[in-house]
Amino acid sequence: MDSNLFYAHSLKSRPVEEWHLLEEHLIETAKLAETFASSFNNGDWASVAGLWHDLGKYSKQFQAMITGDDEANLEGYAGHPQHSIAGAVHAVNRTSHFETGRVLAYLIAGHHAGLADWNSEAGKNSNLSVRLGNKDVLEEAVKQGIPQSIFEKTLPTSKPSVKQREDIALWIRMLFSSLVDADFLDTEKFMDGAKAADRGGYPGLPELLSRLVKHLSALRDSAEQTEVNLLRRQVQEQCANMADGQSAMFTLTVPTGGGKTLSSLYFALRHAVRHGKTRIIYVIPYTSIIEQTADIFRGIFGDCVLEHHSNIDEARMENSRNRLACENWDTPIIVTTNVQFFESFFASRTSRCRKLHNVANSVVIFDETQQFPTDFLAPILSLIRALHENYRVTPVLCTATQPAFDPVDTPSFSFKGLPGTVEIMDSPHTLHEHFRRIKINGLERINQPQNWENVAESLNKHETALCIVNTRKDALELFGLMPEGTYHLSRSMCGDHISKTIAEIRVRLQNNAPIRVISTQLVECGVDIDFPVVFRAMGGLDSIAQAAGRCNREGKLKCGEVYVFTPPRQSPPGHLRHMEDAARTVLSSNTFDDPLALENFRLYFQNLFWLKGSALDREGIMELLHPGNDLNISFRSAAEKFRLIQETGQPVITAYGGGKRIIEQLRSYGSSRDLLRKAQRYVVNIPEKGYEKLVQSGDLELLKSCDLCVQNSDTIYNQVVGFGTNDPTAIDSSMLIV
Repeated sequence: MDSNLFYAHSLKSRPVEEWHLLEEHLIETAKLAETFASSFNNGDWASVAGLWHDLGKYSKQFQAMITGDDEANLEGYAGHPQHSIAGAVHAVNRTSHFETGRVLAYLIAGHHAGLADWNSEAGKNSNLSVRLGNKDVLEEAVKQGIPQSIFEKTLPTSKPSVKQREDIALWIRMLFSSLVDADFLDTEKFMDGAKAADRGGYPGLPELLSRLVKHLSALRDSAEQTEVNLLRRQVQEQCANMADGQSAMFTLTVPTGGGKTLSSLYFALRHAVRHGKTRIIYVIPYTSIIEQTADIFRGIFGDCVLEHHSNIDEARMENSRNRLACENWDTPIIVTTNVQFFESFFASRTSRCRKLHNVANSVVIFDETQQFPTDFLAPILSLIRALHENYRVTPVLCTATQPAFDPVDTPSFSFKGLPGTVEIMDSPHTLHEHFRRIKINGLERINQPQNWENVAESLNKHETALCIVNTRKDALELFGLMPEGTYHLSRSMCGDHISKTIAEIRVRLQNNAPIRVISTQLVECGVDIDFPVVFRAMGGLDSIAQAAGRCNREGKLKCGEVYVFTPPRQSPPGHLRHMEDAARTVLSSNTFDDPLALENFRLYFQNLFWLKGSALDREGIMELLHPGNDLNISFRSAAEKFRLIQETGQPVITAYGGGKRIIEQLRSYGSSRDLLRKAQRYVVNIPEKGYEKLVQSGDLELLKSCDLCVQNSDTIYNQVVGFGTNDPTAIDSSMLIV
């Protein structure tokens, strides 16, 4: 073995002459990273970071480890030597301008462990300020003779724009994404050439636009010439007209049933082709509806669609390219969730950040934007603004109930919002009037609580009806008063159980069979069901509107009936209560003929945001990512706090359906990444009190081999209500569960 050669990676299956040369790896990573970051005009920063990211591998320790030199290991070089800090130290040493060195240090030091805090109490030893004190690693590498062309690389000369500097943490994270994806891809090319060759190869967006146009044409030719279908065609035509205009932050306000899913996609593809965008990203609030949207898209575009969320089983993806694309979103069309999208942008781990640079120069459709979690609304809207202003992203905010995101600046309340949005529809108010297919009843009694017996009696007067309530406990109590054959839907059921129940409900509705359903809010966004009568417990005005969207959806009746009632208990304190209070204020002083008039939603969201106040950034994410005067950023702390789903209770893997087989495999073989992904469709969160009792009774079992709790008794999970009968005190904010 040539002692003058240094290696980045080795494979024992190959002769040493074919190992991955370190110099080659640094140069190729720099080239790739530069290409990625060029999409936002800062390729020189990513290039320098790529060239220096593995300088610490120029050391006896690392080379001894990679070559398996036992003699060297005996000299004290055993283990996996720290190598990522050497380039970071070099970056700080090379520049007199501390910001340049510190930016590069964040990138290089984090390319394995993730972006660190500069200086926080939570992880003192992992703080970047502490790690940069480890100068010995660089000194050891320099002794081995780092090539001067690498070591003396010219520092970056481009500057972050004025707008990029306003959110410099995002700029650093986008550079970081460019670096880590380049590092992964070049390493993969050496380690597994066949895997690397599987990436890419998708048709361009012009071809996909052509496929969509053909699909829409076929739908129009086969559809009945009903008023609803004619209105849907008008929505598509307006989307096509606006797509050719200049990029902006767009809103698309289309009533439920107006066909906004395909119309927004038509806008996005046409706009992307017109302006040279690279991909379309469709962001949806709930996993309960993402699968049906992805299925619609796959029916048009085949394997050009990547479905990426917590319930997807990557191991069972039919197309290996899509399985790989989950790592870095290198596909033309991506369907994902709010959780996957937003948490990735506030993450610190390399695996989560790796895909971010591929969001640049894309069209991002945010479906059901009224479902943005208000506890994180300030950082979410700040991100959307920055992506549009600095990274050539065209955002499209879709909903029937557009939130009031206009900026507000008063002595008592300041809200930056999304200034300058452009509405795609010519007249959302006119469109709303044309789509009015329901009548809202009961508002005169919204301050008079009703008991569940009265609600059940009213429901039983209708052969086919849907009732939506606010909590699991409410759903279970009302369900217990209903006749046999009533369906139940809540998060006391696992995801697979919910999907199968919704499928059964759809079949009965299509066959015009009588059916009554008691559900929590999980049916309100995007679940394509159509009832002649819908009851809705008092809640947020947007929730009432979403419930109304499940009534007379296809316009088959002259007028559907929606009954709003006040349940015997108030909503739980917190966000649900704020929503209910804001809606009650608007509806009590309603001056419009239509309670769901668009003007009412503006008032409702303004009231809601004012009620929340500073809680629009509950965890202080903006402050953690503010750089101060010394680029002191807390990346890791912000990532730990930015969690859109605040899980309550303990997750349990149920034995429903395929869950039983998964539990058997966990017992026999322990956990694995693939098995855990499969298990997610069978998980239910159980409140602490109920969980402890069921563990003590032996009905639940904590598997020590993998630290997971599983159902151990066939009697505790009901095939109709799930864990409902064992969960009588549960409170569910299911609107926040994604």
